[in-house]
Amino acid sequence: MQGFGWKRALVLVAVAATLGSVAATAQARVEAPGTSAAAAYKVGVIYSRTGAFAAYGAEYIEGLKLGIQYATKGTNTVGGHPIALTVQDDATTPATGVSAAKDLIGQGYKILMGSESSGVALQIAPLADQNHVLFISGPAANDGITGLNRYTFRSGRQSYQDVLAANSFLSGVGRKIVVFAQDIAFGQGNVAAVKAVLGGKGHTVTSILVPATANDFTPFAQQAAQAKPDLLFVAWAGSTTGAMWQALQQQGVFASTTVTTGLAERATWQSYGPASASIKFLSHYVWDAPKNKVNDWLVAQMKKRSQLPDLFTPDGFNAGLMLVHALDKAGSDDPDKMVSALEGWKFAGPKGANFIRPQDHALLQPMFQVGLVQKNGKFTDKVLKIISPGLVQPPVAPFK
Repeated sequence: MQGFGWKRALVLVAVAATLGSVAATAQARVEAPGTSAAAAYKVGVIYSRTGAFAAYGAEYIEGLKLGIQYATKGTNTVGGHPIALTVQDDATTPATGVSAAKDLIGQGYKILMGSESSGVALQIAPLADQNHVLFISGPAANDGITGLNRYTFRSGRQSYQDVLAANSFLSGVGRKIVVFAQDIAFGQGNVAAVKAVLGGKGHTVTSILVPATANDFTPFAQQAAQAKPDLLFVAWAGSTTGAMWQALQQQGVFASTTVTTGLAERATWQSYGPASASIKFLSHYVWDAPKNKVNDWLVAQMKKRSQLPDLFTPDGFNAGLMLVHALDKAGSDDPDKMVSALEGWKFAGPKGANFIRPQDHALLQPMFQVGLVQKNGKFTDKVLKIISPGLVQPPVAPFK
């Protein structure tokens, strides 16, 4: 699963307004008034302003700006240098994201950030390695990003952590598991993770992969019902989420099996239907789960605009914290120095304690068990359990 909401800064003007006037692959420069480009640290941000993960992109970019604001105490500068973001839309399409990355690298950018799409991030990461550019990946969850190369980091969780969180629901569940997922890098990564984690515990794991272009999910929901699994692990992201859940409900899947999935953004919470109370939700983040001063600050800032942080807001916020820390400790935007500054760094983010594992740049972090309950006629979250980072550690994936 992938995607959440974000803030502003002296150096950063409203990105949405800027991007509204450019084409999907066009470049938008955001700088502080009265500063020269030569004095600024230039950062290229490639994210999904449009496409299937546009909602996630909005959360990520908002969180990124807020994270920079928090880390710089509102100055949006590091060592006297303003941070200048250049934002480009990958349209949730790998080819578009790669084109944007090559353009930014060609202009001399030493720092790239994003995307929400695993397919995009998996193709940008090798470019970062080839050109010695720091790449801080966003909410993209595919496990292959971890350990891909020394110049690539991630600011969010990965699929293996999702599956380990789901494993906390498995006591008493039978041995036949089906993964129901989109046939994209994110879904394929979840299949691999479930086979590695749960298959390794003696369960039989098969999968139903749905083409990304599918609009009618009934045939695939029928397959899920006919398989009669003891556990259906659903890995889904994007604008088709509601239609997918409706198809599973219509085919009676919830009446015949235990279903677990990652709890998506709040806009989807009413789409699970009557089965909502029966689904076992693992959660990357909900705004009221963490209890720490960083999350309190984030929530307070967003409430000023009658908003709340959402699913991928912490990933953008973490990216902002990582960016500022790397620049500050390196004393420059030298990629090798920034890499060294980030490796092994322990920091407090909105979710709680985070640790960048130096061997492969996995981001160790807490996860959550969450239920949906009805309140005033609508479904809202109920936090059931905080899962400590030590219980959801992916295996070390040494750099290739």
